[in-house]
Amino acid sequence: MLNLILASLLWAFSFGLIKGRMGGLDPATVAAGRLLLAALAFSPFLFKHRLPKGNISRTMLLGALQFGLMYWFYIASFAYLPAWLVALFTVFTPLYVVLISDALDRRVRWRNLAAAVVAVAGALLVVAWGTPDGTAWKGILLLQGANLCFAVGQVLYSGLKKEVGVSDVILIGWMYWGAFLLTGMVVLLSSSFSLEAWDKPAGWALLYLGLLPTALGFYLWNRGAARVTAGWLAVANNLKIPLAVVVSWLVFREDADMLRGSLGLVVVVSSLFLAESPKKLPKEPSG
Repeated sequence: MLNLILASLLWAFSFGLIKGRMGGLDPATVAAGRLLLAALAFSPFLFKHRLPKGNISRTMLLGALQFGLMYWFYIASFAYLPAWLVALFTVFTPLYVVLISDALDRRVRWRNLAAAVVAVAGALLVVAWGTPDGTAWKGILLLQGANLCFAVGQVLYSGLKKEVGVSDVILIGWMYWGAFLLTGMVVLLSSSFSLEAWDKPAGWALLYLGLLPTALGFYLWNRGAARVTAGWLAVANNLKIPLAVVVSWLVFREDADMLRGSLGLVVVVSSLFLAESPKKLPKEPSG
């Protein structure tokens, strides 16, 4: 669970940074840049250790879904929504995690579903009830596409990890390359690609986002996701929402309600007591 909490803290700073430094930039280019940096950061591990034969392509496809397509949708949503609303509308990810996990197992875990619902309720406390006038529903729909990609990816990753039996750093390194190939192809095929709008602050922001929230953040997240139950994973998905609002209020000086953010965080954390306990996994493979 510690890995999931650390990843959530890293991501809490991303919402305001993307909106403030990268608003108006081509979302596919931003996504491809972040993922290329993450892939390069993990590449030394890929030369030292190898995946079992036949698993590289499926791991890259999973990365293209969970990281590549998700990032493309996610960053595109900032063109239509303020940063705090982007954080808010990731609120449905834990429900997707629980429903997908239960569907794959062909069962309903009522405790996990209840925990996810409480986590959603806690995240909703972060902002004013309802959405403000003029909310762009295209942005909300893009976010739901991102949420689904991220939910499916993290659930499938747990099964891939068990089946392949190699360390997380190897799997996630190949996932980053798969994600970059997808977004890179989108950039090459896009007629809107241009570097003219990029300035030095945007470049530094991309470097930070690529190496910390992306490379380190997703490594910590998927590592943690493979070691907890679906219920705890669903709840952890919403930790970043109240954290993001608190960060926006303290660091980026956005108009956010500190009291509601703190209350939301308390409710989200309390939902952990409803979820099933974390599962015990065998010792981490050395490969």
